[in-house]
Amino acid sequence: MKEEHMEDRIVVGLDIGTTKVCAVVASIDSSRKVNILGVGKAPSEGLNRGVVVNIDKTVNAIRSAIEQAQLASGIEVRSVNVGIAGDHIRSLRSKGVITITNKDSEITVKDVERLLVDCQQIMLPTDQQIIHVIPQEFIVDGQDGISDPVGMSGMRMEADVHIITGLVSAAKNMYRCVERAGFQVQDVILEPLASSYAVLEPEEKEAGVVLVDIGGGTTDVAIFQDNTIRHTAVIAIAGQKVTDDIRIGLSVLEDQAHRLKHNHGHAFADLIEEDEIITVPGIAGRPPKEVKKSILAQIIQARVEEILEIVAIEIKRSGYSNELSAGVVLTGGGSLVEGIVPLAQEILGMDAKIGLPTGLTGGLVNEVKSPIYSTGVGLVMHAQENQQSQTPQGRLSEPDGGDTSAEKLMKKLAERMKSWFKEL
Repeated sequence: MKEEHMEDRIVVGLDIGTTKVCAVVASIDSSRKVNILGVGKAPSEGLNRGVVVNIDKTVNAIRSAIEQAQLASGIEVRSVNVGIAGDHIRSLRSKGVITITNKDSEITVKDVERLLVDCQQIMLPTDQQIIHVIPQEFIVDGQDGISDPVGMSGMRMEADVHIITGLVSAAKNMYRCVERAGFQVQDVILEPLASSYAVLEPEEKEAGVVLVDIGGGTTDVAIFQDNTIRHTAVIAIAGQKVTDDIRIGLSVLEDQAHRLKHNHGHAFADLIEEDEIITVPGIAGRPPKEVKKSILAQIIQARVEEILEIVAIEIKRSGYSNELSAGVVLTGGGSLVEGIVPLAQEILGMDAKIGLPTGLTGGLVNEVKSPIYSTGVGLVMHAQENQQSQTPQGRLSEPDGGDTSAEKLMKKLAERMKSWFKEL
C-alpha cells in the first residue's frame, strides 16, 4: 500500500446497478477530506429493475469492478458499502412516544434509542424488513422542531420518523452476491440516500430539493427539506426502458439502440435545431437504415416524460410540493441525455440541474465527475459521515473519540438494522 495513505481510513462504495456495477475506493484523512484512489466499472447483466435475478452474473460483475478499482488504487479491498434500490422499496411515516424516568429528567442517548425502537412498532408484511429509520423531528413536552434532544430536560418525548423498508429476499440475495464474490458487507444504504451525499449541497437540502437518480433499471426519488429527508420512492422505469423503446421503435439491435441514445439522443424534440440524418448499420448484411434525429428524440421524450410525470406524482404525495425552493437535481446515467433539464423544468414546473459528485479533494476526481458515479461516490461519503472505515489490512475500525451522542446512537441503530441482512 502506498505510504502516504497508511494513516488514512479506507472506504469502498459498491453500486450494484441494473446496467453496471461501479466500485469506488477512497481514503479519508484525519481532516475528513475524501481522496478517490481507484474506480472500477463492469457491465451488469444479473439484475432486473435493481433486483438480483442471476447470482453468478452479478458475482462476476462485482469481482470485475472491484478488481479494476484495486488495480488502480493498489489497495486490497476486503469490505464494501453497498447501495440498495429496486421497486420493492417502500417508505412510510411513523410516530412514537415515551416518558422520561431519569431522576433529573435529563434525556439520554438510551432514551432516544428507546423512542426510535418504539417508532418501529409497525405492522409489516412478513417479506418486508426495515432498512433505515430516519428521525424527522423530536418533540419534548410539546416543544417541536428539535433535531437532537440529548441533554435536554423533559417528562415526555415524541418522535416523527421516516421508515424505509425493503424486500428481505432481495436484500439477502444482494448480500449473498457480495459475500460470494469474496467481500464483506460493511453497510447497506438506500441508493438515493447515498447519492444525496455526493450531489446535494447543504443549502439545497435546507431550502427543499428533489433528487431524481435515473439509473438503468430504476429511478430513485428523494425529497429533502429543512436538512432532513422527507420522502423516498423507487420507480421501476428508467434508462433501460428508453433503450428498449429505441430498439423496438426503430427495429435496431440492443447495442445500436444504446449507442443511438448516448451519441445522438435528445429528450426534448422541440429544441432540436438541426434535424440530422443518422445512419445505422443494417443487420446481417442488410442495407443500412437512416434515422432522423427528431424521430429518435420523440421516442426518447415519450419515455422520459413518463418518468418525470411519475416523479411529479411522488412530489405531490410527499406533501412538500410548495416547499422545494432549490428545485430538482437530476443524476444517474439516465440524466446524461441532452435536453433532459429543460424537459424536467417544463414538466415539474421548477428549476432543474444535473447533479455531479462534489466535495472530493484529491485523487481521481475528474474520473468520477459524472452522474454515473453519483451513487458510488455517495456510498463512500455516507461511510465518511458515519465514521466507518476499512483499515489498510481490511479490518473494520472506527477512529478514537470525537463521536457526538447522536453519532453513537445512529451507529447503534445502524448495527441493529444491518443484523437482519446477516441471517442468511
